[in-house]
Amino acid sequence: LEALEQFFANSPADTGIAFVIVQHLDPHYKGTMCELLQRITPMPVQQITDKTLVKANNIYIIAPGFDLSIVNDVLHLLKPTEPHGQGLPIDFFLKSLAVDKKEHSIGLILSGMGSDGTLGLRAIKDNAGATFVQSPSSAKFDSMPSSAINAKVADVVAPAEDLIREIISLRLEITFKLKVEV
Repeated sequence: LEALEQFFANSPADTGIAFVIVQHLDPHYKGTMCELLQRITPMPVQQITDKTLVKANNIYIIAPGFDLSIVNDVLHLLKPTEPHGQGLPIDFFLKSLAVDKKEHSIGLILSGMGSDGTLGLRAIKDNAGATFVQSPSSAKFDSMPSSAINAKVADVVAPAEDLIREIISLRLEITFKLKVEV
């Protein structure tokens, strides 16, 4: 939660980006993540239900006990194929994001334990998307960010509170290029 609070603390209401949060959650977790994040960001925050249509300027949080994929801007909740604690839900989602959004995909890895997310960032890079990673020195748990950095799949490494500006800047740069090319 700490890294997410730092990331969203300075977010404007109109980023032009949809944010999907995938965490390692116990299937029986009854959390208050939506309420806690809603206190620090002007963007609407909601827990994902199956077949949620993704819209810009919204934050979507995975439901406990599910894996998540995206197809044609629609989020799909799936029963995990691996027992709890053995799956890689972040890699699973980021790989589907890379296939769905190709060069428009953006992957972000914040504080966490293990290496989940590294293969997903590789898929995003392989599809010409952009990847962002919290600097390990600013992370409470540095193994997920370190894994991504060591695998050389991080385009930008910065503290969580700086990454939102980096992502918005990238979005504005892409939007400008698209307008110029049209």
